[in-house]
Amino acid sequence: MKKLLGAIFIAVLGLSFVSTSAMADSAKGQKLYLKKLKRDCAKSGIANGGVMAKKHTQAEWKKIYDEGKLPAEIKKLCPKSKKLKKRYLKHLEDFFYNFASDSGNVPSC
Repeated sequence: MKKLLGAIFIAVLGLSFVSTSAMADSAKGQKLYLKKLKRDCAKSGIANGGVMAKKHTQAEWKKIYDEGKLPAEIKKLCPKSKKLKKRYLKHLEDFFYNFASDSGNVPSC
């Protein structure tokens, strides 16, 4: 009985780590923006991540991401930006969504 309970506990603990890393995080998206996009976007006239996020409403950012057009939209707003890894996109979308023009939030970058 103890072995079974131990195995269940380990399985639940393991799944909690997997599900946490699979979720998007706007703070991680902000860090990614600062690290991967800020310099190139500044050359394109976008001063910071808040300015870029305010280019669309929350619904628009969600639709852009859901349709798979986020990389194209980033390239459109920030032509000098480099191609981003696919795993970064959900975090960036979450960042843009949380600081969109209709969100009322202001990022610190």
